[in-house]
Amino acid sequence: METVLSAALVIIPARLAATRLPRKPLADICGKPMIVRVLEQAQNADIGPVAVACDDKDIAEAVHDHGGKAIMTRADHPSGSDRIQEAVNLVDPDGRHDVILNVQGDVPLIAPEAIRAAFAPLSIPDVAIGTIMTEITEPRFRDDPSFVKAVTTPNGHGHHRALYFTRATAPSGDGPLYQHVGIYAYRRAALADFVKLPPSPLEKREKLEQLRALEAGMRIDVSIIDSAPMDVNTPEDLERAREVYQAS
Repeated sequence: METVLSAALVIIPARLAATRLPRKPLADICGKPMIVRVLEQAQNADIGPVAVACDDKDIAEAVHDHGGKAIMTRADHPSGSDRIQEAVNLVDPDGRHDVILNVQGDVPLIAPEAIRAAFAPLSIPDVAIGTIMTEITEPRFRDDPSFVKAVTTPNGHGHHRALYFTRATAPSGDGPLYQHVGIYAYRRAALADFVKLPPSPLEKREKLEQLRALEAGMRIDVSIIDSAPMDVNTPEDLERAREVYQAS
């Protein structure tokens, strides 16, 4: 049985430190900081209030200057999920929102419909976490370990159920391969449980945090989107993102 979803609390985690692109969230993209570009796309998804969870006042000020909401969180969180959990309790201490959507802060080209797609699998009550994937169409990416593969099976409701995530080329045999895109919609209770769990054996082996949830028995379902948004991790990525905005 499916339920009707109404709204989610959208949190965008942002850390100022970045090795390959210093002060990455504040990098200018055609007149606005990258974190503001992500914020705007999340707002355009129109699934609920949006806040940036950050560890530096410069990020908070940039968000506030563009009319957004920013929450200062501790600087020592081991992962974005832990930062999100702290922010959720600060933004919504009364627990009004049952679904928390995590949008990464380095995807300024994320489409609003891709954000909504991560939210959609939670219409099934048994699903603890929703996320998204896209078919790998370029042969050179099929064996690239930086393209995380989602191994899934159709769930009968228009989405897929995740069986595994891996950096290996899987599954074998004829058929499509799917790249996982790291945007997550958590049931609030699932997020609270997740951050209490220690890193799991397969998570440490594959260096994929989502395996911690699967190993703990949490159900993750996945929507298919047309194409993956580009992460901005290097100066070259930043230039490509600027070119897209200039052309739009």
